Formats: sequence, structure tokens, C-alpha cells
Amino acid sequence: MESADLHTGLLEEWDLLITFLPANWRELAAETGALKGLRKDKSVEKLLRVLLLHLGCGYSLQETAVRARQAQLAELTAAAVWQRLRKARDWLRALCRELFREAGVDVAADRSFQVRALDATTVKEPGRTGSLWRLHYSVRLPSLACDFFRLTATKGVGMGESFRQFPVQEGDYLLADRGYSTAKGLLHVECAGGRATVRVNASSLPMRTPENEPFDLLAKVKGLRHAGMIGSWPVQVVAKAGGAVTGRACAVHKTQEAIRIAHKALRRQASKRGTQLHPQTLEFAKYVILFTTFPTQAFPAASVLEWYRTRWQVQPVFQRFKSLAQLGHLPKRDDESARAWL
Repeated sequence: MESADLHTGLLEEWDLLITFLPANWRELAAETGALKGLRKDKSVEKLLRVLLLHLGCGYSLQETAVRARQAQLAELTAAAVWQRLRKARDWLRALCRELFREAGVDVAADRSFQVRALDATTVKEPGRTGSLWRLHYSVRLPSLACDFFRLTATKGVGMGESFRQFPVQEGDYLLADRGYSTAKGLLHVECAGGRATVRVNASSLPMRTPENEPFDLLAKVKGLRHAGMIGSWPVQVVAKAGGAVTGRACAVHKTQEAIRIAHKALRRQASKRGTQLHPQTLEFAKYVILFTTFPTQAFPAASVLEWYRTRWQVQPVFQRFKSLAQLGHLPKRDDESARAWL
């Protein structure tokens, strides 16, 4: 294709793309200061196109600069692309918020109902004996704004993944993976006035009936006989130190392909560790099982399962940290400088 034809084709695709943006996307650029300090190429269209080459297409800063020149968008260095990205932070966030609003999702700071996704990741100092650090992180949904983080060691009492690592307020609705599946952590959330939905680890979160009788979780989920079938049962979990949390066990039967992938991962882990897989583990892997204290009227089982699917949004945050901010390669060798860098 000739250069002129390519340029015309790109313009046509761009005209289509901007129809999906908020109506005030240009005005938001000015309001948030995205164009400040740009000595040339102050076109808001060109700026966004350059940013989307990097953010939307996944090109490196250097490749983004090269492609921007080839597409006649701007004459930039990789460092200049990076500076434009930094200045556009508030603009990009404003665009996301407007798109959420157009889709009917309220992202206002309403403390009566705040969904938060929690997780943790580890960071290692260089060298064979480098120390490990754990970053505990919380983002609000759907805005993905960080509302809390904590840096701890990975060993020692109280250093593990737990709801207790996070401050909780009344109106908080927390989503977390099976690493947070403990009665003590759930009790922490309930005592603070929050609600929680957590992926169940059957070995760390034994359940009982509301009458405090043993609850056979495996027998219940086996009653879900085909893909997509959902079940919900009232249960409670009891902390060893005292105190019980009342909620529901919600489960859905996976598809055959999802079961195959889950079983393959379990067998690979068992082989790597040199352990034997328990038949019960393979059976539980056929289902997504959650424990939730979300109110039943507002959140039927299907809604609980749907909300839990949004928890994965915190994973790309860690991936960006480790790829863009090099969080997976801590360039410090002593505790004080490492903590300062993190």
C-alpha cells in the first residue's frame, strides 16, 4: 500500500474510533491539562492517537515514537512519549469515568456502596539471597483508583495475605481470591461494618450450617450437575479465636473446557511439588465456589458470582507494575533503600 493510501486508511479508522469516545473528549483534554507544556503538535487528536499506540496496541515507548513518525502524527523520542503519557494521566482517567457514566455505572465517591478488589504480590531484591517483600494493594471498582497499599515482609506473624492487612469501613464491599479465605479475616471485615466475597479454599474455610452443624460443601456442589447451574446455601464460618460470620456459599458448575484447564493446572502443580492429588481436590475444581456476606436481597447468587468476576481487574495492575515500573526487578540491595524505592 502506498504511504498516502495508508495515511487515508488510518484516518478513516480513526474517524470510526472516536465515535466510541465521550462526546466531550476534546474538552476534557483541555480541562485536565493534558496539552500543557507541548511546544508543538498540540492537536488533541494526534496526542490521543500517539497514546493509544502505546496503551492500546502495547507498543514500547521506542516503537510508539517510530510508528508516530511513520503515521505522520508527531516527531517524538521515546522520552517525549513518556512525558506526554504522564501529563495525560488525569485526562485518561476522565475519559474512563465518562465512558462508565455513559454505560450507566456510577463512579461517584459514594461511601454507602464501594466495591474494592484486593490482592497482594511479591517483589524480590536482586541476587540469590535477596529479600522478598509483599505489596498488599486495593483498587476501587470500576474506577481502578488505588485506595490503599501496604508494604510488608513475606515472613513472620501477620505478614501473609489477609483482609486484616486492609482498613475497612462501613459500606465497603470487598472481593478477594482464595488466599483470603479465612474466618479470622472475614471476621475483621464484619466487625468493621464491611461485606466480603471470597473464593473458597475448602481446607482453610470449613463451613457449618446456621444451626452450627457440620456442612458438607462437596455434597452440595455435586448437586450442580451441568455447566452454568448455580447453587446457594446459608452457612457460617467460625474463627478459632471466637466469633462466627454468617453468610452464603454460592457455587456454579464450570464448563468442561474450564474443568480441563483447572485439572491440568492442578496436576502440573502436584508434579512440580512431588505431591499426590487428592480426589476431593479434583472434584472441587469442577466448580467456582464463593463465600459471601453480601446481602441476599440485593445480591442473589448469580449477581455475587458476576461481581466476583470483576476481581481479576487487580491482576493487570500488578502486571503493569512489573512490566512498566519494573516492580518485579527491585534494583536495590538493602532493606532501607529497597523500601524507599518501592
